[in-house]
Parts: sequence; structure tokens; C-alpha cells
Amino acid sequence: MIYVAAYFTTLIVFLFADMIWLGTMSSRLYRPTLGDILLTDVSMAPAIAFYLLYPVGLVIFAILPALKSGNLSTAIFFGVLFGLFTYGTYDLTNQATVRNWTTNLTLIDMAWGGLMGGLTAATTCWIMTKLGFQI
Repeated sequence: MIYVAAYFTTLIVFLFADMIWLGTMSSRLYRPTLGDILLTDVSMAPAIAFYLLYPVGLVIFAILPALKSGNLSTAIFFGVLFGLFTYGTYDLTNQATVRNWTTNLTLIDMAWGGLMGGLTAATTCWIMTKLGFQI
């Protein structure tokens, strides 16, 4: 039960925060930088796959270790690293292969990934602890 609760809590927290980020930054950062290479409409299947898979990794690599240790700083530390590594893989690959991709976009998006991973992991652990879940 703890795994299911951790997954769905992570999914909700991550989705909520990332939708705020994308809603705010798409027109300010991504569209001006990437221009005509962006689709006009989001391709839903890969987007859904990402939002279903990312929380699994965050739960395995940051949230469960933090719940096991009982230490919120574990969630923050490993969440930041997970977000930095996953977003970094995406961003650095794009910078190496996509004509319009910039160093500025890479740095901002990687920083967001790290912040998002740490914030989501910490929030999920806090919620899980308040609900009485522990390993």
C-alpha cells in the first residue's frame, strides 16, 4: 500500500508543479528559444508516458530511501540529484542534437529539474509521514 500511495502522491505533486512551470515558462522560455521546431499541440502519448514514468523513478530513488531513513533531507538530496540527472540527460542530448537548443535553456531546465525533483520528493515524504506511512 505504501508504494501505491507514494506513487500517486508523487504523481499529483509533480503534475501540479510542472503544469504551473510549463504554463508560465512555455511562452517565455521554450517557444522564443525553440521557435518553429516546437509542435503547435503537445503530442499526448509521449507526455502521458513521461508523467507516468518519472514518479516511479523518484519514488524508487528518493522517496522510499527517505521514508526508510525517516530523514527529509534524504528526499531532498536524492530528489535533486534524480531531477538533475534526468533533466540533464534530456537537455544535454538536445543541446548536442537540436539546432535551436541553447546553453541557457539547458542550464535553466536542468535547474528546474533538480528543484522539481527535490521539491516533489520532499513534499511527498512530508505528506506520507503526516498520513502515517513509514517503512
